[in-house]
Amino acid sequence: MTFDEKRNMYFPSEDIINQANVKEYQDLYAYSIEHRDQFWAEQAEHLDWYKKWDKVLDESEKPFYKWFQGGKINIVHNAIDRHLKTATRNKLAIIWEGENGDVRTFSYHALNREVSKFANILKSMGVKKGNIVTIYMPQIPEQLFAMLACAKIGAVHSVVYGGFRHEALSDRIKDAESDVVK
Repeated sequence: MTFDEKRNMYFPSEDIINQANVKEYQDLYAYSIEHRDQFWAEQAEHLDWYKKWDKVLDESEKPFYKWFQGGKINIVHNAIDRHLKTATRNKLAIIWEGENGDVRTFSYHALNREVSKFANILKSMGVKKGNIVTIYMPQIPEQLFAMLACAKIGAVHSVVYGGFRHEALSDRIKDAESDVVK
């Protein structure tokens, strides 16, 4: 890695550049602007869909854009489940570093275990598909586990910044009409 003092920028080594998934960023960016629907359709092909979309983008009700209409997808399947049957299951899905320098890592397999445990806790509390769960936690891995656990069981989550005072938290719980606060 080299540092350009004049531009105050770091640049990756040739080895890193050669391993990059995106080689020519400017060309890809230009393509994404000139052929927006085709670009996003190609990107969406990297995900597993239960039902492919009918239309990439519907702009008929601006500013309420609708992406991938008619498509059926599952975020938990794409974020975790599809990796569990491949060698990726042992690769790192999360690398978290706290302000004090603590580091915690989770493979896809470990992430699945934590999300499943959290989903079971929510279910034992009576949370069902369609319930609204307010998540009031600091930015730690458990916050992500809680969000994915909600998605796994079909609950809706509302994340509230952990630094808010109790009055602000109360307002957000009421506004979201939350069934559970975690």
